This record gives sequence, C-alpha cells and structure tokens, in this order.
Amino acid sequence: MNPSTKRLLLPVGGLALVCSGFGAGIAVSATAADDPAPVVVTREPLAEVTAPPGAPHRTLGLSKVVVMPGARLASHHHPGDQLGYVAEGTLTYTVESGRARLMKGPGDDATLVRTIRPGETVRVRPGHWLVEDQDEVHHARNAGTTPIVIYIATLLRTGEPAAIPD
Repeated sequence: MNPSTKRLLLPVGGLALVCSGFGAGIAVSATAADDPAPVVVTREPLAEVTAPPGAPHRTLGLSKVVVMPGARLASHHHPGDQLGYVAEGTLTYTVESGRARLMKGPGDDATLVRTIRPGETVRVRPGHWLVEDQDEVHHARNAGTTPIVIYIATLLRTGEPAAIPD
C-alpha cells in the first residue's frame, strides 16, 4: 500500500485541515487491505526539515490534506503554529478555545478577513487560509459535495505529534 494513502484515526489541522491535519495535523494509520471502510481524510507529507535557521528544537513541515465530503475532524490542537491554505472545496471550521485568523491574498500582501474566537464558525473558501496559533482548539468538517484540498505548513516542536485530540 502506498504510505501516503492512510486512514484517519485521530484528527489533525488541517486542519490537519484541520486538520492537522486544517487540520490539519492528523494522526493516521495504514488501511488494511481487507478493510472496506472508506478513507475520508488523507495527509500526504510533502517536505520537512528539522531545526531550520532561527527555529532550533522545531520541525518545519509542508503537507497536503484531502477531506472527503461528510468527513469530520474532531476537536484537536497543535503543539506549534500552523497555516492552512484551502485550494479546493469549502471547509467549515469552528474555534473552541484560543483564536485563529482567517486570511486571504498572497502571504506578502495578505488581508485579515476576520479573527475567529471561541464558539465562532466560518466557511474557509478556496484562496483563503487560516493562521492557527499553538494550542488553539478547533474542529472542522466538509459539509459540501466535493473534496477539500488543504496545504498545511507547520512549525512544531520536534518530536511532537502534528495534532493532539481534545
């Protein structure tokens, strides 16, 4: 089985995004060949570097997360900061504690769309992106009919999981 095709057991981010996963960091496990359960969230690591300049004891990562229609990312948080760019589909995203920022536009000229506070839910559309602060608790879902594609950049404490369930 291709290691990038994995079944979600715990949410990300991402987001991982959700879930890490926007999440998202997402904790995943390989799908058994005889398991008929559909894969609803996948996380494909694209790039990673440990201890980049200016960030000792951190790991910088880039992942692609796909959230299928009807999939939910349970409550979770990340042990570091995360950016989640929605390329396709619309993510329904809720902050439970802390805060996240919904942005649009290119990174060097981004515009704050709104700050998302506890109890608030937003729809993150293609071209919009989330800034998730360390330990901000959130959950997300795909309420649409098309898969959501999210590109997630993470700066996490080295050795920590991408997402921690709450």
